[in-house]
Amino acid sequence: MSRTSLPYSADDISALARSLRAQLAGRTEPPGHVEWLNMLAKAVGCRNFQHFRTQAPVQTTERMTAQDRPGAALETASPVDPVRVLKVARCFDAPGVLLRWPPKRSERDLCLWVLWSRIFAGRAMSEGEVNGLLRNAHRFGDHVLLRRELYDFGLLDRTRDGSVYRRVERRPPPEALAMIRRLKAASATGRAPS
Repeated sequence: MSRTSLPYSADDISALARSLRAQLAGRTEPPGHVEWLNMLAKAVGCRNFQHFRTQAPVQTTERMTAQDRPGAALETASPVDPVRVLKVARCFDAPGVLLRWPPKRSERDLCLWVLWSRIFAGRAMSEGEVNGLLRNAHRFGDHVLLRRELYDFGLLDRTRDGSVYRRVERRPPPEALAMIRRLKAASATGRAPS
């Protein structure tokens, strides 16, 4: 049986060190294994290790090459499944509007990345602005579901009172990038994704 490998990287090592120092402050006992996993996940912006696991590309050590080892670029961490990209692309119409919410979590995640790509980078938005953007991005009438899913998936952040939202800047996984490119190309030609 192969072991699952989860690549780990931090954009800012100084922020990582500050986060770990703050989490360790006042402790008399060293953290256990699971506590360390949660602390490391929090240091890179995840809620806990389980949240980190859902975000990380999954690999098995049997198939990993040297460039796929933890710390390598995310582009090589998980291959693109063209069948899944095509299947999820069919959830969108020609202009790139989401027609239906896929039943599988992995397919919904790709849809969330597409929606994320349409949110303004680096701009603070009100809840009303986010709602308006999401209403225009789908046809099944549940913008609140999409806003909550973007937040829960870690692609959208908000203030504690929910008055200000911001897109969380992250590099999409290769499959999500392929999906975003496919939909942009379909939108440019005016034909439904195929």
